[in-house]
Amino acid sequence: MRKHILFAFFLLSNILARAADIKSIGVPYVQNYTKAQYQSGNQNWSVTRDEHGIMYFGNDEGLLSFDGKYWQLNRMPNGLIVRSAATDGKGKIYSGGFGEFGFWENNSKGFLKYNSLTQLIPKRYQPIKEEIWKIYVDNDRVIFQSFGSIYIYANGKITVVKAPKPFLFLFKTGSRYFVEQVDAGLFELKGDKLSYIEGSNVLGGRVLSVLPFQKDKYLIGTAKNGLFIYDGKQITPWQNQANDFLKTYQLNNGTIILGKYIAYGTILNGVIIIDTAGNVVQHINKSSGLQNNTVLSLYVDTEQNLWAGLDNGIDRIEINSPLYFYFDKTGRFGTVYSSIIFNNKIYLGTNQGLFYSEWISSGTKRLFQSFDFKLIPGSQGQVWELSLQDGRLLCGHNDGTFQVNGSSITKITSLSGGWTIKKFNSNQLIQGTYTGLIIYHKDAFGNWVFDHKVEGFGEPSRYVEQDNKGQIWVSHAYKGIYKVTLSEDSKKVVSQKYYDKRSGLPDSYNVGVFNLDNRIVFSSDSGFYVYDDITDRFYKYQQLNKKLNTFASSNKVIAAVGKKYWFINHGRVALADLSVPGKLSIDSNRFSMLNGQMVQNYENINLINNQIYLISVDDGFVILNDEDASRQPKLKLPPVLIRKVENITDKTSALSDMNSDDIVISIPYNQNNIRISYSLPYYKQSKIKYQFYLEGYSRQWSDWSPQSQKEFTNLNQGTYHFKVRAKINDENVSAVTTFTFEVLPPWYAGKFAIILYLLLLVLIYYSIRYYYRSKLKRHRQEIHEKLQREKEEFLRREAVANEQHIVTIKNEQLQADLASKSRELANSAMNIVYKNELLQKISDEINNFKDSTGKKLSEEQLKKIHKVIDEGMSDDRDWNVFENSFNEAHENFFKKLKHGHPDLVPNDLKLCAYLRMNMSSKEMASLLNISLRGVEIRRYRLRKKLNLAHDKNLVEFLIEL
Repeated sequence: MRKHILFAFFLLSNILARAADIKSIGVPYVQNYTKAQYQSGNQNWSVTRDEHGIMYFGNDEGLLSFDGKYWQLNRMPNGLIVRSAATDGKGKIYSGGFGEFGFWENNSKGFLKYNSLTQLIPKRYQPIKEEIWKIYVDNDRVIFQSFGSIYIYANGKITVVKAPKPFLFLFKTGSRYFVEQVDAGLFELKGDKLSYIEGSNVLGGRVLSVLPFQKDKYLIGTAKNGLFIYDGKQITPWQNQANDFLKTYQLNNGTIILGKYIAYGTILNGVIIIDTAGNVVQHINKSSGLQNNTVLSLYVDTEQNLWAGLDNGIDRIEINSPLYFYFDKTGRFGTVYSSIIFNNKIYLGTNQGLFYSEWISSGTKRLFQSFDFKLIPGSQGQVWELSLQDGRLLCGHNDGTFQVNGSSITKITSLSGGWTIKKFNSNQLIQGTYTGLIIYHKDAFGNWVFDHKVEGFGEPSRYVEQDNKGQIWVSHAYKGIYKVTLSEDSKKVVSQKYYDKRSGLPDSYNVGVFNLDNRIVFSSDSGFYVYDDITDRFYKYQQLNKKLNTFASSNKVIAAVGKKYWFINHGRVALADLSVPGKLSIDSNRFSMLNGQMVQNYENINLINNQIYLISVDDGFVILNDEDASRQPKLKLPPVLIRKVENITDKTSALSDMNSDDIVISIPYNQNNIRISYSLPYYKQSKIKYQFYLEGYSRQWSDWSPQSQKEFTNLNQGTYHFKVRAKINDENVSAVTTFTFEVLPPWYAGKFAIILYLLLLVLIYYSIRYYYRSKLKRHRQEIHEKLQREKEEFLRREAVANEQHIVTIKNEQLQADLASKSRELANSAMNIVYKNELLQKISDEINNFKDSTGKKLSEEQLKKIHKVIDEGMSDDRDWNVFENSFNEAHENFFKKLKHGHPDLVPNDLKLCAYLRMNMSSKEMASLLNISLRGVEIRRYRLRKKLNLAHDKNLVEFLIEL
């Protein structure tokens, strides 16, 4: 707070010490704030400003605030009209209405909250049934005034001052307070007592202003009796220019401006400003820019803006500006292309013709500086240029060129389209027209007369400049540049060359040619270029472009005074100073209100004297006092204000309306989409851009933008620092304003949730512990059971293994028995074979036996013997023995064979048994007592009975059976 107060005091002292004089020609710039803009009531009864630079207005509908960008209305209880408002510089805004007064203060969330003080009024003075018209903050006390009482609020108590007769208005002048009692005179409030001022009965009543005036004097303004001076002893009328005006139009309020001027608001005719001599230096009313002629309140801020609360609207008047305006509100003379002051007349060249009015010299004191512009006969049509050449005023016109003689004109030439006139030499002028170049010379009377049109060049010549070699550079009206060399008598073109993009220019269109400090430069949208005659090409003028910054793309250069030049960049205006070699300073801030008001490509600025310029604007002119401008204090911007934070998640709702720097807001996680609105409390006409950086979200500063709000969506939990700064007219940058806010964690990450999580963790820990212990116990039990089962399984397997070993041994034994039986069977079979073979041999040998006589045995004997042998060979006992042995060796062989093939006969079974034993045909023939052929036949028959396939081996079949 102390910083704000010291800054304001320093700024005010600096402004007052270097204040410019208020001019009486034209009017200061007036900024209108209409009801449609601020969206509140018509009437504005009071104006004040807080320590942050926010303006407050007592409005029909409540307390209205404005920060340079956003308007906001705060309603009083019961929707009362706010008649009075004042700030204490410590965060409180006091306001009063009918039967109510109190203060507004930011609550914890930054919203203005109203606090009534009426409950502190002693009961015998309640209730209040009057309007509170005045509020003054005086150190540790606040004074509220109605027509019936004065309420002094101090130390939490209210003291009431009453008088026998009603009050009118209370005025604070320095440290003194004056109040009028109706029909009783003027009184001074001292503490809580009223002291009568002797001689105040001469005022005649209705005192509406008391202001400090000169040393130890006071200037008293009345509604219908004019102005009076009070020197502490007596009150005397002050006769001056303003008196009749103020009596006629009814003075209503007043304030001090720049420490040496007095501004009065009237009921019927706007605002007048007078100096300490009583001379009217300004009159601002509806015809000169105000929205309404009834001024209900006046206020001067620290930048010397005069705020006027009107009967319909709010206006801001830039009193401390070097620019004064005259606008043609009626549209009488159209669009102004050129203007000039000559021989105590002001001339305006417009699209409708040449107009003039009397110009009042600075030494003349008049109540109103008015103009009565008249059209010069014969000048109807488009005027392009007004040029003063050696004491003669020339007018370049669509219909030719004229010399201006007071209120008349004389045509010099009928060649149409006089765009620009330049000095060619001491006795000649050169002019660019629609169809080429024209030369003028002086006659015996010093008048400029037409000499000739230059032959050999007929191009439209928008700009014309001559270089130090005598070459003429001509900018084509629509494309490119020409370099023209004239003959010695300047009557014809000796040589000319056309230059466009092929010669190094950035484009063939919109290229201008100008003389900048005796050097020819060429303007373009890409910057300034210079010509190099060695290479016969154009190159960027980098040194100039770099220093001009954004004005490097200027489309026009106009000479000012000395080595100063006006640079005009498509509607933006700057004054550059080239007086210091190697250094170029450029100023555009103080001319920002001219931006966009001049005719594109036909901007015109004329020097009236060494300090004052006449600037043509669309529908009038502007007077610039460069001396006043140079006295302006260096601009120090206030900090950017964070004005509003809104939740935009579901529907837009305000989270905070902030006027305080120390408010930190917390945003729920499920509402983490916000919009931050900010503004710079800088009220002069200018181009404001903003740059922001959200620490914890962004990585770098944003680009400069005129947007005064920013949305952020899906912010993560955490603390954020929103930083913002402003820039005026691409030059002055404000300090960084920081706003801190917090996005709360989601419900599942809050403190309660964390405690719950800890409890759950503890519960989970013990549950896991119990689970693992139970699991370990079960695991041990399972291991024990598993070991028991494995032991049992081992024993079982061991028993099985033993059984298997026994079975194996038995099998081996059986195999051994089987092998033994097989051997026995084989032996048995072989024995039968041997027996049969032996019997066969015996049978064969018997046939050769002879008796003792040498005779062969008889047939009968042989038969008996062969019968015995045959019976031995076919003895079934051998087969039975063989069959039993075979069945023991090859269990159930015959059963399977008979089951599968029941048609087999015993001989077939025998054959199968022998085949199963893999006997040879010879052995089988012996056993069967048949021939080998018989064996083969039996084998064939057996195959048939067994239904064997052709490729199936009989022995293998029987072995597999």
